[in-house]
Amino acid sequence: MLTVTTVNVNGLRAAAKKGFVEWLAGTSADAVCLQEVRAEEAQLPAEAGAPEGWYVTHAPAAAKGRAGVSLYTRREPDAVRVGFGSDEFDGTGRYIEADLPGVTVASLYLPSGEVGTERQDEKIRFMAEFLPYLKGLRERAAADGREVVVCGDWNIAHQEADLKNWKANQKSSGFLPEERAWLGRVLDEGDGGYVDVFRALHPDQDGPYSWWSYRGRAFDNDSGWRIDYQMVTPGLAAKAVKAEVERAATHAERWSDHAPVTVVYEL
Repeated sequence: MLTVTTVNVNGLRAAAKKGFVEWLAGTSADAVCLQEVRAEEAQLPAEAGAPEGWYVTHAPAAAKGRAGVSLYTRREPDAVRVGFGSDEFDGTGRYIEADLPGVTVASLYLPSGEVGTERQDEKIRFMAEFLPYLKGLRERAAADGREVVVCGDWNIAHQEADLKNWKANQKSSGFLPEERAWLGRVLDEGDGGYVDVFRALHPDQDGPYSWWSYRGRAFDNDSGWRIDYQMVTPGLAAKAVKAEVERAATHAERWSDHAPVTVVYEL
């Protein structure tokens, strides 16, 4: 069995004070992918940044307090790589991957974007560079007899079922036609060649959502977005037996505005 969890922690220092440490101590995951860590290891309490029983690699952004991705694994990876060969993005804390026996696990924090701003332009540039890398990663893994799981906050809701208020968000970053089409390419077996494993296991339900705004009563009303994915190679997708969003019982028990997304693979 291989259990993989992905979660945007919305600042690991804050999450550590709200319940992340306790969650990590109780999880059965073999690999945990974090996004939006927003800290360097020296700034983190040991129980969050270097917890006992885990091999941890942090990839902070050069810009202080921004982005940042991390990988926690129960066993020492055979290799770890930060970035995807991009001159613009490799120092921005957006991507890290590790080789475990038979599978490469990656943590991705795709830029969030904002319509009409440079942030959206940055998102589009990232997407344009990242898709060819994803395809190459899949091809290299196949040649080595390996599978791939790219976990993370992709900051795009792919279909109407992936966000509650889709009609009101058709011109919002995260649900723009060009973003959704790009994610469709990631999932096209003749193009990116990946599988949205959660949707494959739960094809006919709305959500389940993994992010809820802190504004209003979005969490209480389950008015959320499904933007945290595990995109996997078809061979690994065929071995997925369970997928769940670890939604907090109450608003007060949340330690991030995202919930962990966990998938169990029967290898």
